[in-house]
Amino acid sequence: MGQTKIHPDQMYIEGLAANDSAVIQSIYKKFVPKVVSYIMNNSGDKDQAQDVVQEIMILLFNQAKANALQLTCPFDAYFFLLCKRKWLNELKKTSNKGVTINEDVASINESAHELVDQTEEFEEKQQLFDVMFHKLGEKCQELLKLSFTIKSMEEVAEKLNVTYGYVRKKKSLCIGQLTEWIQESKNFKSLKNK
Repeated sequence: MGQTKIHPDQMYIEGLAANDSAVIQSIYKKFVPKVVSYIMNNSGDKDQAQDVVQEIMILLFNQAKANALQLTCPFDAYFFLLCKRKWLNELKKTSNKGVTINEDVASINESAHELVDQTEEFEEKQQLFDVMFHKLGEKCQELLKLSFTIKSMEEVAEKLNVTYGYVRKKKSLCIGQLTEWIQESKNFKSLKNK
């Protein structure tokens, strides 16, 4: 197989990563009405549709920021499929019975399915990280949050009013604990096999 070609709609992903309000407004104007209509026609209301859209936008923003999303199909197909699956999963949770996802295979691009799978896996990894991160003590959380935003460990040490050596050692211990918890979790083993 050759190199997969990046779709011109990658501009939407780049706009999300840059938090570009014009791109975000464009997404809401062009693609959200179709999602809202779909959810309202499938046991949902406008508020529920907006919630689904909001969750997917946050997920896409996080994935775009992590440079983990290369669009290989039209944004419309990808975004709609993501929202549709999210809604059907919500219905499944609340109805206690199985919901069949009937997807018109001919109308939805195969690469949209692959991208949606990648995004859902990214979301699962993100959720696992968040759960384990919140198990850490307050000091570890504060130190790691600062080291994620401030690149210089000297600045982090200054901000926390501790020595550089302490910050380096503590960060290493915190990351070690976080990594250990993530690797020991059942979810990690299933994610690793995907």
